Amino acid sequence: MVRRIDVTRADGVRLAAWEFADPPKGGTDTEDAPGVLLLHGLMGRASHWAPTARWLSERRRAIGLDQRGHGRSEKPADGPYTREAYVADAEAAVEQLGLAPVTLIGHSMGALTAWQLAARRPDLVQALVICDMRASALGAASQREWDDWFRAWPVPFATLADVRKWFGEDDPWVERPSPARGEFFAEVMAERADGWRPVFSRRQMLKSRETWVFDAHWDELAQVQCPALVVRGLDGELGRAEAQEMVRVLPRGRYAEVPDAGHLVHYDQPEGWRTAVEPFLDGVLTP
Repeated sequence: MVRRIDVTRADGVRLAAWEFADPPKGGTDTEDAPGVLLLHGLMGRASHWAPTARWLSERRRAIGLDQRGHGRSEKPADGPYTREAYVADAEAAVEQLGLAPVTLIGHSMGALTAWQLAARRPDLVQALVICDMRASALGAASQREWDDWFRAWPVPFATLADVRKWFGEDDPWVERPSPARGEFFAEVMAERADGWRPVFSRRQMLKSRETWVFDAHWDELAQVQCPALVVRGLDGELGRAEAQEMVRVLPRGRYAEVPDAGHLVHYDQPEGWRTAVEPFLDGVLTP
């Protein structure tokens, strides 16, 4: 069972949170179970975490957040889409939903939000999972490539099958398109009068990305006090050397990798992802 819970920020932005509310095993009430907040990456949505949330909810209270500009959350035309706004959104979700001390699990941009919140509010966070997110700066060339990529999208798509085919087979901007990637993007499309279009604004996605892509984030990583697991797909965007340096910088860092997985680790290889993450959670949390 999944139910929506709205979170309202002080600036009036309403965020959609989704509770995967199957009762935890052992007779524990859902609201008394350890809290987990799942944070998707750029262009994602909370529903991308559904397979993860299903096994998490066996013993924990699993909440997925549609971050501002994404999914069913509000998409204010003028933002802000800053790092501060995203971190404050996650903080509000933890506090309003009574999740503290929370485990934060983030993918890509959501992982950066997670470790920035853990660094700034150690009182709220008891464990952290960082999935395929780099701590180093990516630079202006990377941002230009994303701008070009967004412009290349053949929107509107006539059907969802066309969405799956383009992102999963034909996208010339990626080296290894995959069926999982096609499904990932099909989940963030909505039918309009002229065809299928993304549920987010590509302009807003670029604005969100430009607030972190030019900077390195090692200092905040070093401030994370809780146990933290860095997970990379072997074919993802986070290289092994950088991932291991992130583990070294984290005061209580650990490392895991998932074979045959690209950037969308939890979506590409859900069983491999669970195998990597579940022992860490079992080791640091008391169900």
